[in-house]
Amino acid sequence: MLHSGHVAFFEEAAQQGDLYVGIGSDKTLHELKARVPFNNEQERLYMVKSLKAVKDAWINRGNGLLDFRDEVIALKPDIFFVNSDGHSTLKEQFCKEQGIKYVISRRVPHGNLPTRSTTALRSECRIPYRIDLAGGWLDQPHVSRLHPGPVLTISIEPDYDFNDRSGMSTSSRKKAIELWTVDIPVGDREKLAKMLFCFENPPGTSVNYVSGSQDSLGIVMPGLNRLNYSGDFWPSKIDSVLDKSILEWLEQRLWLVPLYPRPSEYDVLADTNITAASAKRLSEAASDCWDAILAKDVKRFGETVTRSYEAQIAMYPRMTSPDIQEVLDKHKAQALGWKVSGAGGGGYLIFVSEQPIHNAIQIRIRQE
Repeated sequence: MLHSGHVAFFEEAAQQGDLYVGIGSDKTLHELKARVPFNNEQERLYMVKSLKAVKDAWINRGNGLLDFRDEVIALKPDIFFVNSDGHSTLKEQFCKEQGIKYVISRRVPHGNLPTRSTTALRSECRIPYRIDLAGGWLDQPHVSRLHPGPVLTISIEPDYDFNDRSGMSTSSRKKAIELWTVDIPVGDREKLAKMLFCFENPPGTSVNYVSGSQDSLGIVMPGLNRLNYSGDFWPSKIDSVLDKSILEWLEQRLWLVPLYPRPSEYDVLADTNITAASAKRLSEAASDCWDAILAKDVKRFGETVTRSYEAQIAMYPRMTSPDIQEVLDKHKAQALGWKVSGAGGGGYLIFVSEQPIHNAIQIRIRQE
């Protein structure tokens, strides 16, 4: 959906020199976003090539986040220019290897025009994503039967097109779109979340593939939620926080650094080491994290997020990888705490910090 934000982005880039634009194919966008583009690749190519700021454009022949690899190697540009929500460490590393300067747009709208994004203009869907802050995996009975404990989730406004398989409950969100199309309907939120959970996990679903209920609850329940699990798929108790001051405090201290979508062959359940002691550590870290948030103790908040993450990867070592650790090591000196989104293997690194994290994006928590 070509809009003024794209034009301003191209004009900003063209200040650096002759501008060449690589366009993602319909196939690549479907793989990354799990939806069909509003305009097909030929329409998008025609419009972009018609802009006076653009010297030339093409449809990238590759796939994935580095679908432009062959074209960039052939072109040998001086600069690679991306939007803040199009940044990824894979792109940055690729440019470093090729000796190309990597520049991230300041995303400044033209003149007095409003800031535009494709996601904001796609008014047909306001269904949120979700982030689990601490305690993830306790929504699985094989973990909470060893030790009960909470999972902390926040419901995230769809301000960005988060990649599919990025640990933001994209699979549950797609099921929610099948059910409700545009937004969460009015009604009892826990009942609606249970409807979504059952729709995603119909009778006969293999126990190896049951999506945790923190996904459906995290999408449907606004604000911050503590989901208390004690050996079942559904929490025994739900505590919710809709206090604006707490939610805005959280928003200002959470920073997401893009990694890459989880590979289709990714199996987080390989090589697990789940014990009662590790489940207890996970539970205690999540409980302490809840207290830290309510007290607005950012140092303790960061420390408990990290403790929760460390307890997770002790049980599920496939959540992380050398690539993820390399990005984490690059940023963690700036942060008070960190974790990977969802089940890991890619997606986003989530940092807790009072100061901006380089090349990170921030989110809005759904409050109503």
